[in-house]
Amino acid sequence: MGDSKKYITAEELKKHNKREDLWISVQGKVYNVTDWIKQHPGGDIPILNLAGQEATDAFIAFHPGTAWKHLDNFFTGYYLQDYEVSEVSRDYRKLCVDFAKAGLFEKKGHGVIYSFCFIGFLLFLTFYGVIFSNSFLIHMLSGALLGLSWMQISYLGHDSGHYLIMTNKGFNKMVQIMSGNCLTGISIAWWKWTHNAHHVACNSLDYDPDLQHLPVFAVSSSLFKSLNSTFYGRELTFDSLAKFFVSYQHFTFYPIICVSRVNLFVQTLLLLFSRRKVPDRFLNILGIMVFWTWFPLLVFALPNWTERVLFVLTSFAVTGIQHVQFCLNHFAADVYVGQPKGNDWFEKQTAGTIDIDCSPQMDWFFGGLQFQLEHHLFPRLPRCQLRKISPIVQELCKKHNLPYKSVSFFEANRWTIRTLRTAAMQARGLLWEAVNTHG
Repeated sequence: MGDSKKYITAEELKKHNKREDLWISVQGKVYNVTDWIKQHPGGDIPILNLAGQEATDAFIAFHPGTAWKHLDNFFTGYYLQDYEVSEVSRDYRKLCVDFAKAGLFEKKGHGVIYSFCFIGFLLFLTFYGVIFSNSFLIHMLSGALLGLSWMQISYLGHDSGHYLIMTNKGFNKMVQIMSGNCLTGISIAWWKWTHNAHHVACNSLDYDPDLQHLPVFAVSSSLFKSLNSTFYGRELTFDSLAKFFVSYQHFTFYPIICVSRVNLFVQTLLLLFSRRKVPDRFLNILGIMVFWTWFPLLVFALPNWTERVLFVLTSFAVTGIQHVQFCLNHFAADVYVGQPKGNDWFEKQTAGTIDIDCSPQMDWFFGGLQFQLEHHLFPRLPRCQLRKISPIVQELCKKHNLPYKSVSFFEANRWTIRTLRTAAMQARGLLWEAVNTHG
């Protein structure tokens, strides 16, 4: 008896890669997710980035087992012809199954409780130091503690964006709004929008928003071609101003990072008051209003403008350490131009990430994200499990001759500055060429 299944080729699947006609394949079955994209909890960008492709590994990475039953609602009746699974993907999927059977995705430890207590303690010391002390040094220390608390709050918000850290979705959303909007002034809606796109398109120069920092930074000379950002829907213009800034980026990197939080505030407001569909827009705006109530009141409790400015700069500079860390995880890694591919998920994550080697005693400081590759491969895995699975990931990389880059914090900084300097020298050559040409 012959095979009664209906098949389409990979080339035919690629034709369904538009918002108004969007198909994907998961484990060889083809699904029409054109209407679902409007309701997708992870937003439309991740699905659009993998439109018209086989996307099994990405689907497994981001979705719990309970999500599989919903796929049948979108089944087209077609199967992908010549569907094959690479050895790397086969091993990766087996790891996901093994981790699920071991309950690692559910074992969150007591990290959330510890984080709440630590954050509460830091904020208490911050407010106490500002309100009840007249010492300049205590005020500056309070600013540093506020910056440290923002780092810890961001890790907690990050965790809640990837998996349930509370008992149900309602409490989880409350933590997201509190940790992101109310306490840091950065919208959880903005974070989800950019962060999910980053995970799917890790280190794609035209798809990953975390590498699109022109006119101030460029990690590759490929950005000198004024690429079109599919994320922002505009050109990443490399003009004379960008050439100038990029030419000195290895000098300006740390100073700019110290005040980069201002950019995050601006990006939050641009999204929340844009025409783009924003989940829970009202809650997000309300949370931002809470932040811009308590933070200015705290700053103005200081006795003079000198202390106020220095307090804000100190808090921004300390939390800037976290922004540096995120840059270290990716700036010096391999980059590429073009749409992410669903059939080389594991390979792209290993190429585009760098781990920060540190002792277990420093896990709290880096929020588990020093295990960047492990996090990218298993984004739903609680941070307390990342160190445990690291040796397993290393073995899998070794088995398939894939890079596993793990260096010290100092060395990662050196790699990043070297990458920025290389691009800066290339931009500087273009700048002087333009000056000589136009007199």
